[in-house]
Amino acid sequence: MKLLFKQRIFSWFDSYDIYNEFGDTVFTVKGELSWGKLLNIYDASGKYVGSLKQKVFRFLPTFEMYLGDRLVGTIQKEFTFFRPSFHIDCNGWYISGNWVEWDYMIASPSGEGVAVVSKEIFNWTDTYSIDVRDPANAVAVLMIVLAIDAEKDTRD
Repeated sequence: MKLLFKQRIFSWFDSYDIYNEFGDTVFTVKGELSWGKLLNIYDASGKYVGSLKQKVFRFLPTFEMYLGDRLVGTIQKEFTFFRPSFHIDCNGWYISGNWVEWDYMIASPSGEGVAVVSKEIFNWTDTYSIDVRDPANAVAVLMIVLAIDAEKDTRD
């Protein structure tokens, strides 16, 4: 399943539209006013499917991933000097990628690719192409991409 993750140009809070390879809206992400980032994810019919919540008062950025009301994992930036690195506590997945965080892969414990993420550089807003191997993992992968993008925004 291929997804195109695109930030809306004029939005007071973080807001994103997620399209499939045919240009149909698959998910909508809406930022909410809260301490730390709170991003709610809705399916194409407007039904709430999950959220990404930033834990506040942490030395390193940490985000909790919820499917519905159920906590399914966390993603935390690790302390490094040169190459940004993230620890995922969700399905045993891990991230590997290049130093500018534009292209990376989410892999299973066995090393099998779960998703490949690439940032498209010639756009007005943050735009990512996400190739998810199993559509059942699409929301969890989307939350990881959102967390990495949110953490990068705090450094800009």
